[in-house]
Amino acid sequence: MSATDAAGPAATPTRGAALPPDRGWRAGLVGLGWLARRECLRVYKVWTQTVLAPVVSSILFIVVFGLSLGARIRDFGGLDYEVFIVPGLIAMAMVQAAYNNTSASVFQGRQDGYIHDVLSAPMHPWQVNLGYAIGGIVRSLAIGLGLVALAIPLTGIGVEHSLVLLVAVLLGLIAFSALGTIVGIFAETFDNHTFVSNIVILPLVFLGGVFYSVATLPAPWELISHANPLFYLVNAIRYGFIGQSDVGAGVSLAVIAAFALPLYGWAQWLFSTGRRLKA
Repeated sequence: MSATDAAGPAATPTRGAALPPDRGWRAGLVGLGWLARRECLRVYKVWTQTVLAPVVSSILFIVVFGLSLGARIRDFGGLDYEVFIVPGLIAMAMVQAAYNNTSASVFQGRQDGYIHDVLSAPMHPWQVNLGYAIGGIVRSLAIGLGLVALAIPLTGIGVEHSLVLLVAVLLGLIAFSALGTIVGIFAETFDNHTFVSNIVILPLVFLGGVFYSVATLPAPWELISHANPLFYLVNAIRYGFIGQSDVGAGVSLAVIAAFALPLYGWAQWLFSTGRRLKA
């Protein structure tokens, strides 16, 4: 009698019994945890480049433009100029970090081929997308917290509306982490990645009112500024810190959400379909 025969009926699966899925929920959570940990380690291992450098450059903006030239620039709504520019500088540093982290990670994974190992791991596509996004969000939050910790003693800035600030930051980081994922998937060379950062994101942030209020612009530039989605992000974060904004907080959050959710959905669709990833 063979070992199979000896096992008897117990060795035969019950008809109609649910077999364990290839990508179970528990296995997916473990994979998500390891992918998120890997992305965070990428930030930690070279923290002087990923966190310290953006903090130092933004603090230099505050020192040079705020503390040095602030006395020569008229008040903005009764605020000192160095206080006015802090929220915009924090927004600028955080969105660039969120984009750069996911874009570089996904692009490098495609170039080196190890992204196929990630895609073949027992994870759902939404978990892969979230794992990459977590790395960009963690890096951005580290930069933001570092800037706040230094800006408080330098400028005396506080937080007026913490809930608005939290929602605006979260939506902004989701948007730019997703944008980085999309560019990382479509980029053919590393120059494509840096082009979006330097030629698209950075100018839009500067033109979004980081160093000035768009209300001071003549027509039609004030109206044109309202077509810039980063204008709403900068103003929502500014409202969260100092309680002042060129547009209502509700409108700002609604526009940011309308910008962030489709981008995240697009990134999710790319992972779900494997477009440009499984070739």
